[in-house]
Amino acid sequence: MAPGAAPVAVDAMGGDHAPTAVVQGAVDAARQGQAVVLVGHEERVRTELKRLRASASLPVEVMHAPEVVEMDDHPGRAMRSKKANSIRVCLELVRSGSASAMVSAGNSGAVMAGAILVLGRSGHVERPAILSVLPAVKGSPVLLDVGANVECRPVHLVQFALMGDVYSRRVLGVSRPRVAVLANGEEATKGTSLTRTAAAALERSSLRFQGYCEGRDLLAGDLDVVVTDGFTGNVALKTMEGTARAIGVLVREALQRDVPSKIGGMLAKNALDAMRRRIDWREVGGALLVGVNGVAVISHGASDARAVGNAIGRAREAARAHCTREMGEAAGLAAELLSIGGETRSSQGRRRRAPLEA
Repeated sequence: MAPGAAPVAVDAMGGDHAPTAVVQGAVDAARQGQAVVLVGHEERVRTELKRLRASASLPVEVMHAPEVVEMDDHPGRAMRSKKANSIRVCLELVRSGSASAMVSAGNSGAVMAGAILVLGRSGHVERPAILSVLPAVKGSPVLLDVGANVECRPVHLVQFALMGDVYSRRVLGVSRPRVAVLANGEEATKGTSLTRTAAAALERSSLRFQGYCEGRDLLAGDLDVVVTDGFTGNVALKTMEGTARAIGVLVREALQRDVPSKIGGMLAKNALDAMRRRIDWREVGGALLVGVNGVAVISHGASDARAVGNAIGRAREAARAHCTREMGEAAGLAAELLSIGGETRSSQGRRRRAPLEA
């Protein structure tokens, strides 16, 4: 079976609006020709399909999964105790080759824990990361990690950069991705020991490394891959979401202020609608979990049908690129790049970095 030819497994029970919004998004994707498998409580899923009058000819299958990982469940324990949960069943379909990828708007920690447990880490990857495509002014820059790893070591950031480079080339079609490390300034003296060590290693790599970038550079489109720890990346991503929402509210209020403003808004409606779509997180659909042996896309918990449909499309693109093994192999270069710079392991097994020259 060719990569990406199998259906996408969709967690029908994940998210704030499941299963209604999830089933709707999957049906919309199926009407565009994408085969899907809806995994969840069969009776509830079929009730939604009936409500939507989904034709029997649509490429939609239903697989029963009687258990659900709740948002307040402990991810690792839930994966082991609820072995028939919808997230795990989706991942098992990917592992067996019955699905080309999986999508879930449910417990993101459970998706990550389940992916490591069921799919396993790819190649030399120490820690999988969550990669998000940003709605930039131009291009399609990616940011990782955006939440999987709150605390990181230099080797993790270097591996993120190497995997992000593969994704940008193979999935987004960027011939020579420009890579940067997120920091609190562009000068080499800025940042922390984590960012300085990672940046020094990336300088020695064959990547098109651009050095440090600041938060204001994320949406400019002058970079293709930006790496950071999961804590910083998640804060940055949520800040961008909130900013986009605030801009929408402010523009709407401004256009309702008086009669001339309302007329101007009517005249600019098409342009404003295009701008809203450009900055709407639902258009991105979901974030890809990279560094595991399979394609898993994590959607926003508040995903509606449009977001779910777009997440399925993103999963399909990643599956067709078939680059998980390449990411795993690329990650193996990180240890070599760091060892050249003098990072060693102490007798306790923790990494220790030789001082960098000023």
